[in-house]
Amino acid sequence: MSRTTTTRYDAAEHLRTAEEMAAYLEACMAEANGDATLVAKALGDIARAKGMAQVARDAGLSRESLYKALSGDRTPGFDTVLKVVHALGLELHAGVPQP
Repeated sequence: MSRTTTTRYDAAEHLRTAEEMAAYLEACMAEANGDATLVAKALGDIARAKGMAQVARDAGLSRESLYKALSGDRTPGFDTVLKVVHALGLELHAGVPQP
């Protein structure tokens, strides 16, 4: 019997355009159900796709602190989220859920 080799899925490898990044973040926010760490992890995936060092510079944060904040192990402050979203060239929107 042959062995199946698996590799870990990395969403960052599949986020190539700004539209894909925005759709990914929107889908994660819709599925988060109040889990802020899921949204932070999604922002981390997008930041890695764009280049973590550049995103950190654009957000005015150190690369190390950005990795920690967006690891999904902790909930970053809202000010950090706003800085990262801006550095990624994305926007946050509010809307009324449709029934």
